[in-house]
Amino acid sequence: MQNLKDDFDSLVAKTSLSDGVDRRGFLKTALGTGFAAAVMPVTAQSVIKTDTTGLTAGEISITVKGQKVPVYRAQPEGKANLPVVLVISEIFGVHEHIADVARRFAKLGYLALAPELFVRQGDARAYTSIPELQKNIISKVPDEQVMGDLDAVVAYAKENGGNTDKLGITGFCWGGRITWLYSAHNPNVKAGVAWYGRLVGEQTELTPAHPVDIAANLKTPVLGLYGGKDAGIPLDTVEKMKAALAKGGSKSEFVVFPGSGHAFHADYRASYVEGDAREGWQRCVAWFKEQGVA
Repeated sequence: MQNLKDDFDSLVAKTSLSDGVDRRGFLKTALGTGFAAAVMPVTAQSVIKTDTTGLTAGEISITVKGQKVPVYRAQPEGKANLPVVLVISEIFGVHEHIADVARRFAKLGYLALAPELFVRQGDARAYTSIPELQKNIISKVPDEQVMGDLDAVVAYAKENGGNTDKLGITGFCWGGRITWLYSAHNPNVKAGVAWYGRLVGEQTELTPAHPVDIAANLKTPVLGLYGGKDAGIPLDTVEKMKAALAKGGSKSEFVVFPGSGHAFHADYRASYVEGDAREGWQRCVAWFKEQGVA
């Protein structure tokens, strides 16, 4: 664990905070460069700044059924046969924080891929309120579409220097829910880490199952990182998920951080809790290593 702490500390050492910057100015059009208008105001620019030294990093495009899906890719420069980690965004899409998380994994030797999974429905970064974003983009995204896009990203990784025998997935909030679902969808996923992803919900045509519904048959070990003060994900739903997982003998585990609410890892938002984010990252990296995704 000391080595993992050192990894995190080296990232924090690259920290720089904004100083009188217009926060709306963070909104960009390029993948991995802006913050969503919906999450403004942010406390500052991201606390952790991970550079691209020694990395190949930037936007690529994967075509899925005629649709170009932008993907932020980060990997060690000139390396091959890399373990692969899918990085799944919150509802705000692939902005700079998600890109930075991908670079953090790349610095640890991974081929990290963060796909823009809302591209067919619109630009998640264009909305100024979360209710508008939910109504106009997120509510229209079918789980089946997401699973297919992620399958295509994995296929890309296999053909472009990734070792998909060492495949992991991690995601935040909306992406946390997807982490559970994709871990059940793709038997080749060796491990998942779900950060405060919703566990229960209404079954609809677009969202026919939720994590609690697939838990009993889940074979992939998933680590759930959740906040004890998360008003949107009550702890009783965590307990329901644990009970459902136990029915199938899953090796999945939960860590609940009592003092944190939702989005405690999001270092560009007021919800950020540095200590819990640090420990969560350490546990995430350790989990992947323990499950052979390294």
